[in-house]
Amino acid sequence: MDTRLQPTAARSASERARALQPLLDEHGAEMDRRRELTPEVVKALVGQDMLRLLLPQSLGGQELHLLEFCKTTEALAWSDASVGWFINQSNVSSATSAAAMPHEAAASVFGDPRDGLAWGARHSKSKAIRVDGGYRLSGTWSFASGGRHTRWLGAHSAVQNPDGTPHMRYGRPDDRSFVFLRKDTKITDDWYVLGLRATGSDSYTVEDLFVPDDRAPARDALEERRESGPIYTIMSTLLYATGFCGVTLGTARRLFETYVELARSRHSRASPNAMVHNNAVHREIGLLEARLSAARAFLHEAAGQAYEAAAAGKLDLDLRLRLRLATTHGMNEATDVAIASYRAAGTLAIMNAGPFERRFRDAMSASQHLQAMLPHVEMVGRHILGADNVIQHV
Repeated sequence: MDTRLQPTAARSASERARALQPLLDEHGAEMDRRRELTPEVVKALVGQDMLRLLLPQSLGGQELHLLEFCKTTEALAWSDASVGWFINQSNVSSATSAAAMPHEAAASVFGDPRDGLAWGARHSKSKAIRVDGGYRLSGTWSFASGGRHTRWLGAHSAVQNPDGTPHMRYGRPDDRSFVFLRKDTKITDDWYVLGLRATGSDSYTVEDLFVPDDRAPARDALEERRESGPIYTIMSTLLYATGFCGVTLGTARRLFETYVELARSRHSRASPNAMVHNNAVHREIGLLEARLSAARAFLHEAAGQAYEAAAAGKLDLDLRLRLRLATTHGMNEATDVAIASYRAAGTLAIMNAGPFERRFRDAMSASQHLQAMLPHVEMVGRHILGADNVIQHV
């Protein structure tokens, strides 16, 4: 039997992800060309239950330990960064939405293992008007990663009253996520980018779309959280960060391993010595291994600490910021390792048919994400010093 299609019960999520690696390698170049996953890959991901990794167990999901989740996105990205990116984005979006929705509504949206969720980033130009029984939503959003393979899309928006004033709830301006069918949107095919091409992260528009109350969760509001598991206590921002860090580490690991294989057999024209006998190459490979392994170990330690603390009801700001530091640091270390591995390959790295070019583009595109930005590190530094700090959604 093909191991990619074996039942999932006896194997961990990361083991199932590793079993998919040969298929992802086989389809990687074609997915990059198509700017979306191939049907064979989508089928295999569903067959390994990869769209319900964080979904509550009450809805048939796996509700994974956070450490296992980041190992899973890493294993997928080792073969294809776009797949890892989609799986992280969809799982966090689905799980955090479901955790704040009424059970019946969440089951109707996420009950099928084929149903993921894609949506773009929040911005200030959308409009959600409070009406009887729900909201009237209008706006355009971008970066709906994996949206070509999900039945559901969503969007984030501040809420207004019909007279244009901010709608207040729980003593603060109401801010919600809205979940709706992809068929109710206008899709703009505008995903022409450097890397992560197979995520198919198109833009989409809705005009005066009615979204009922039970599909408009305030997903990170404590007042509306129905699920109490550790994953949902950690909340969306750090879940995204952890999974995306796993993606960048997996991509960098593959580039680094490709560099090592190259160094074993290639003679660089820039040096009189074969790469395998070059002291500078020895030193660089040792240092890159140390950097990548250290970043991964820090991520795993911080993810494990945050999860266990959340399970015990003791997840405090110090641990949240430690996870924030680990994810941002890890993404930047992974970027540096990817760049060094690419540069070490010389002109071979630029060839479309070579093993570096597509993965390097993916690594550079992932490095541009908000989760990798260094102001996150500055925020942690201010906290360590006890300086004034404005911390939101950590």
